[in-house]
Amino acid sequence: MRSTVPSAGAASTRQAQPVALVSGQRARGGPAQTSTSRSPFQVPATSCSKRCAFARLRGSQQRASVKTAAFQGAEDDFAASANDMTEARILVVTSGKGGVGKTTSSANLGMSIARLGYKVCLIDADIGLRNLDLLLGLENRILYTAIDILDGECRLDQALIRDKRWKNLSLLSMSRNRQRYNVTRAHMVQLCEAIIALGYQFIVLDCPAGIDVGFINAISPAKEALIVTTPEITSIRDADRVAGLLEANGIYNVKLLVNRVRPDMIQKNDMMSVKDVQEMLGIPLLGAIPEDPQVIISTNRGEPLVLQKQLSLSGIAFENAARRLIGKQDYFVDLNNPQKGLFQKLGEMFQN
Repeated sequence: MRSTVPSAGAASTRQAQPVALVSGQRARGGPAQTSTSRSPFQVPATSCSKRCAFARLRGSQQRASVKTAAFQGAEDDFAASANDMTEARILVVTSGKGGVGKTTSSANLGMSIARLGYKVCLIDADIGLRNLDLLLGLENRILYTAIDILDGECRLDQALIRDKRWKNLSLLSMSRNRQRYNVTRAHMVQLCEAIIALGYQFIVLDCPAGIDVGFINAISPAKEALIVTTPEITSIRDADRVAGLLEANGIYNVKLLVNRVRPDMIQKNDMMSVKDVQEMLGIPLLGAIPEDPQVIISTNRGEPLVLQKQLSLSGIAFENAARRLIGKQDYFVDLNNPQKGLFQKLGEMFQN
């Protein structure tokens, strides 16, 4: 007597009619079977092949539906968290020293947060020297600025420029070609309150360099701050000074973003490590961004790093920093062991 053990898919399809197979009734698509002549688990080949094919098709459909549900669940989680956000967050990106990457960080963090489903407004608070519109590719769409709103020449919705790719991201520029700027701290607070009234959940203020009147105006409406610095002693000293000014103005929720990190120089002891910078400043670390030539390319194209089809290591670091900023992710990108290509991995295998 020959007995064949069916596959898991075929067994699951036959569980609905075990009595017909044992008691001698005719199975669908095959001859009658009895418990004395054949094994109750033996089915003719034609029926088995049809049922196995049907089971495999059904199993693949179920696996595809599970994957789709998993991705849809992740997107729903982000959308639900964005909808459940009760209080808008106002974040100022500052450093004190110029040229450390405040505008680049503001553009990439704002774009990443918008891609997670939040309604974000980026404000270029550098009056007279605006650059945030260039990084977003919106320099030709600006007709009105915040100065025009304060002068009564336009409405707020006319000055807000929506991004071409993500409609839940808007830009408000403060620049104006005038010699006198009558912008006060009260004006900045009123602007942010009006933006929140339009339903925006995140306001990211790109603070100008220095600690003069522009800096004081930019931090006035903020509830939290992000200090951008580089592993250089001059930038660290300015960041320490800015941290003290933020605390003096009642901003205690401060995080640190270390930009332009070079792991090769750190290994040669030619540059301070991220840990050394954090210990010197005593500020919680949000992320570390490696030095990347793609920053210049993305700036010239008017496209943030996080929108590239093939993300570089710095783009991944910006995305992870944005997720940690909204409380969705806790791990950091390992700058010492970046992702390697296929040929690099094969080369290491042959060398070993």
